[in-house]
Amino acid sequence: MPIFGAPFFWPRFCNERQIDDLLRAGPAVARASTDVKYLTRIAFALGVAVLVVLVIREGAQSIAGLLRQAGWPLLLLVPLHIAPLLLDVMGWRVLILEQTCIASLFSIAAIREAINRLLPVANVGGELVGIRLLARHGVSGTTAAASVVIEMLLNVAAQYVFLAVGLLFLLRITDSVRSSVALFLAIAAPVPLLVCLLWLLKSGKLFKAAEKFGASMLAANPGRFGALGSLAQLDSAIRRVMSAHDLLALAVVWQLAGLIVGCSETWLALRLLGHPLSPAAAIALESVTQAARSLIFVAPAGLGVQEAGLVEVGQLLGLGSDVAIALSLAKRMREILFGIPALVVWQVTSRSRHSPAHS
Repeated sequence: MPIFGAPFFWPRFCNERQIDDLLRAGPAVARASTDVKYLTRIAFALGVAVLVVLVIREGAQSIAGLLRQAGWPLLLLVPLHIAPLLLDVMGWRVLILEQTCIASLFSIAAIREAINRLLPVANVGGELVGIRLLARHGVSGTTAAASVVIEMLLNVAAQYVFLAVGLLFLLRITDSVRSSVALFLAIAAPVPLLVCLLWLLKSGKLFKAAEKFGASMLAANPGRFGALGSLAQLDSAIRRVMSAHDLLALAVVWQLAGLIVGCSETWLALRLLGHPLSPAAAIALESVTQAARSLIFVAPAGLGVQEAGLVEVGQLLGLGSDVAIALSLAKRMREILFGIPALVVWQVTSRSRHSPAHS
């Protein structure tokens, strides 16, 4: 969901040397980058603190007992994650207007997800690395960057629909809110923001503003204006994809399918923990929790946000707080076991690329 400030930095993967010059030329950009790093570190520390407090409050022994009861079958969550990630990759694939390999995209998607979930970054670091890796696989930098920018925007749309479905299930299951007005507000509130984002990207105003900002920073050195050319090419690539409405709709369908299938992890984990929920309840729990993680995207790995969301929504569905935290720890276990191999592959391929044999 972090779409506002990031597009200006994505073009550095189209032409890294030019954008590096741009960053050195702009102290304001450097200060903004430092501010984001500090904010991410603060959010990480707060998230860890929230997690520790919740575990202590609900009883570490009780939570550990639930995990022991589930036992090794919780490892099934790791291969189960392949299905939703593959569906998400299919949605990304339709946005790349060049020849690509699904296997390569799956590997890149796994690395993107691992970086966002396991490393202390504000949930955009994986996208930046994904652009670079996609370019290494023969896709032009502008096409790669455009596909990720649009994929992130469409993911907001898919998550909005997913949240709306989850809220409907939640209200039907709990019967806690009978007011049709409250339901309408809960579903309709994000629409203006989504429409605004779509309009900004489709009209190109977002990138025109970025060009003006870059021009003011580079006014002292006209020789560095080549970076603005890359930005204009990215704007053109985004417009080209945004004009293919059938591809956009198909990408959202794939992403929504991935989100729904991903709820099977929550459903299975709760059954193994001895507190099963219906598929509809699992969708309600997962949709609201994911919406919270996306909204507070600056928190690395959603630390504290995921746990608090599961506890609050879980209570509405009849889950104890200890069960909700055990579920969160099981999900994080899956993220670690699925993500570490992806990070290893990323590091190995990066080192081999920079080895003397490739220089």
